[in-house]
Amino acid sequence: MTTTSTSGPSGAAGTVDRAFAAALHTADDTALDTGASLLAADPAADAELARRGEELMAAAWRRGWEPADVLRLVRRELDEPHLRLAAELIRTQAAADRPRGRRWTRQLDEAGRLLESSGRASARTDRFTHATAVLELYRLLLRLPVLEPLDAPGPAGRRPAAPGESRVLGRIRALLAKAEATGYPQEAEALSAKAQELMARHSVDEARLAAQDPSPDAPGACRIGVDPPYEQAKAVLLDAVATANHCRAVWNEALGFSTVVGFEADLEAVELLYTSLLVQATTAMTKAEAAQRAGGRRRTKTFRQSFLAAYAHRVGTRLAVAAESQVTQDLLPVLASRDVAVADRVERMFPETTTTRLRGVSDAAGWAQGAEAADRARMTERRPLP
Repeated sequence: MTTTSTSGPSGAAGTVDRAFAAALHTADDTALDTGASLLAADPAADAELARRGEELMAAAWRRGWEPADVLRLVRRELDEPHLRLAAELIRTQAAADRPRGRRWTRQLDEAGRLLESSGRASARTDRFTHATAVLELYRLLLRLPVLEPLDAPGPAGRRPAAPGESRVLGRIRALLAKAEATGYPQEAEALSAKAQELMARHSVDEARLAAQDPSPDAPGACRIGVDPPYEQAKAVLLDAVATANHCRAVWNEALGFSTVVGFEADLEAVELLYTSLLVQATTAMTKAEAAQRAGGRRRTKTFRQSFLAAYAHRVGTRLAVAAESQVTQDLLPVLASRDVAVADRVERMFPETTTTRLRGVSDAAGWAQGAEAADRARMTERRPLP
């Protein structure tokens, strides 16, 4: 009588286990090929492989990650096929997940738009290539570090969002988009000025409601991507925008984002204004480089880094001056209380932070032109608060 011995699970789960054991805990390409070959040879393992991916994505949420964070990292570390796979996993896993609020929902919608724009069908190739991409994505998900959780449970009786809130923010987004797209400076400035007016009104309304509410909202937090190149200068710009809007920003250079802490209306303003100013800075830098080339001078990475650093520094100064002129005496205690709450949240989230000195800022022409561009930035000061 012949007997055989087996080790480990069999069937689809066994195939996935063996592929994971071979490929996920090493960066070796041969091991990756081994795992991909096992998966490619067993179509019955596809459903189990997808289920394991959903588990890895749910584990990422438990580590403090959000959908936009995952997509940002995948875009930075891997390639387009991996990005489509990640977006599909995020959307599939969401069906079994708990509700997580408006910001999370917007990120899920963004994952859906990514899938629509890239086309699901184009994501599938031959089985071996597909399995390789899946394992590379799972490797990345498996090694995600723990992040500071962004969810801040508010007190009982937390004030719900105002009915017109989303409409106001939608108008601000539309105005800034038009300001960035128009080729007429006067029209752009008028649009940006109107957006600033709406931002100020929105923030003031929130502060006044908080003063009247016995159970005001607690500060929240969001992560905003700070992508290379010239990420140091971009982080400085984001910090300046955050500070002017009663928020605090903490930059994570390794993972390519800043965590911004503040009250919800102010967080929305920071995201919108930073994005708009970054678009304007990039446009101005491109024009400055073209003018330099026309004059026979070749500009380098140092020119661009210096340009953006000067732009961020000067914009920060302008925003600080504007912020000081906004506040009336009756609102000083309210804003001071909110500033203390924000600082306390930052201290609890980031008990240890360090400062970073800007590197590569040595091009005098780049600095001068960046400062000039900041002075021209479409950023009309907010009128004093009523």
